[in-house]
Amino acid sequence: MSFTQSIRTCFRKYVTFSGRASRPEYWFFFLFVFLGGMIATALDMAVFPDSVEVNEEVSDTEVAFEVNATGPIQTVFSLGTFLPLLAAGWRRMHDSGRSGLHLVYPLMVMIGTATFAAFGMGIAEGVGGAGEGVATVTAIILMIALAVLLISPLLVLWWLARPTQEGANRYGPQPHMVEA
Repeated sequence: MSFTQSIRTCFRKYVTFSGRASRPEYWFFFLFVFLGGMIATALDMAVFPDSVEVNEEVSDTEVAFEVNATGPIQTVFSLGTFLPLLAAGWRRMHDSGRSGLHLVYPLMVMIGTATFAAFGMGIAEGVGGAGEGVATVTAIILMIALAVLLISPLLVLWWLARPTQEGANRYGPQPHMVEA
């Protein structure tokens, strides 16, 4: 699948979360969204200079730039490509034989960690003298949860890069078989 075919396919399947997406389909569309976001930010900087904040930090060893774009072009582009990118990632997970929910695994870990931290610290404050022990146990569990939170995006990236599962799976036939 070519770059333009992948863009066409992903926009044609704007919110289609069923079926499968090949690696080229997903990664070419991801590249399109990345490059399009950069171009949209550059256009915002040219057309709406007050909507883009550029921070430059200079040290002895390196120069770092931070761009905060809140311009309308970038916003419209991001809103227009969010659902197709999510749907393509969901179908990409299907292509490697996994549920599409695996794509949002880091978000689930983040919500679970924040919820546990809130409940754990709330309980620690409410039990009086035993609160230090509860707080210590909560802190240890949170350290483990934060390690999982740091690893989870890398795991999702690895799953997205996995090869196509040969033959039909429970999500449908191989993508190149559908195209032919």
